[in-house]
Amino acid sequence: DAKAVAADLKPIYQATTLEEAEAALDAFSTKWDALYPAISQIWIRHWDNVIPIFDDPMDIRKVIYTTNAIESLNRSLRKVIKTKAVFPDEESVFKLMYLAMNNIAKRWNRPIKNWKAALSHFAILFPGRFNY
Repeated sequence: DAKAVAADLKPIYQATTLEEAEAALDAFSTKWDALYPAISQIWIRHWDNVIPIFDDPMDIRKVIYTTNAIESLNRSLRKVIKTKAVFPDEESVFKLMYLAMNNIAKRWNRPIKNWKAALSHFAILFPGRFNY
């Protein structure tokens, strides 16, 4: 049921308003609680942490929605650390992380989707922080 459950979760986090998200969560609970009650309970338990996202415009939400870049970075850093068994001191770890970050950054060549629209919203929400 993974694909069906994931499809029914999308209306929650893709809702344009908090009210739509709450209605989508209720619909999800009604449909899936008999089989998977823990899923909706997790959403309900952490709802106070979820709802601030609905204060942001959709263009910003699309940019901050995914953690793929962060997960990719963490995976790359773990791979570098894993190949070294012992570090002589803390400074050597920092040096290795610095060099690894420089090498990882060279591979970042894809632009962030919807970045220009989100940047415009950021400039409005946080005046004085952007010079573009």
